[in-house]
Amino acid sequence: MILTMDIGNTNTVLGLYEGDELKTHWRISTDRNKTPDEYGMLFKNLFESANIKNDAVDSIIISSVVPPILRILKKTAYRYFNVNPLVIGPGVKTSMNIKTDNPKEVGADRIVNAVAAGHLYDGPLIIVDFGTATTFCAISAKGEYLGGSIAPGIGISAEALFSQSAKLPRIELIEPGHAIGKNTIDGMKSGIVYGFVGQVEYLVKKFKDELSQDAVVIATGGLVSLIAAETDSIDYVEPFLTLKGLKYIADINGVGS
Repeated sequence: MILTMDIGNTNTVLGLYEGDELKTHWRISTDRNKTPDEYGMLFKNLFESANIKNDAVDSIIISSVVPPILRILKKTAYRYFNVNPLVIGPGVKTSMNIKTDNPKEVGADRIVNAVAAGHLYDGPLIIVDFGTATTFCAISAKGEYLGGSIAPGIGISAEALFSQSAKLPRIELIEPGHAIGKNTIDGMKSGIVYGFVGQVEYLVKKFKDELSQDAVVIATGGLVSLIAAETDSIDYVEPFLTLKGLKYIADINGVGS
């Protein structure tokens, strides 16, 4: 079995593949303070909850935007799985031609998402990822990564509103129901959720103006269902897009085969 790891700034998503089937998956907090042993025990507990033994994993592939956590999880892979993980970066085959000014600065997660989307759908494509940052990526009809835009994520925007405003409470991010809030909490829900819906619709429109009106819009990320339910600008929702991309890249590089 192959273990796929997508290490984000806020959450780390794990997926366990047997062949081409995603057998199970987990979402855990990305914790810079955990040691390799602590992560190892966490993984052991997660595996046991799914009746899977550590030695069932014969390969690991990792995408990371957090270098300190990457070093920790590489040690965990060596110590608890006896595996040298494949890490997305220079030298790893992705089959993706990156047409940006500086290809090395494009986040690994964005490339992995692009690879997955290119396998699942015909281009041109627009990929929206609702993570710690909300990212928009453009893929040409030829399957080239053209670039994109980066905006603050929903979660950190809501947290900033709470932490920087003395009288505003921390709120749960759920569907507001009404744009005109009758109280502070409902007003915050409306501003945050519908505000991000507006951001998505406007940026998708601008991307299509520059890319193609026929571009297919694919959305992923932890809060994708909240936003996708409020807009017609998203064509497909792929909650496990990054895990699928990691599996495709593992196959391209002969990992786990």
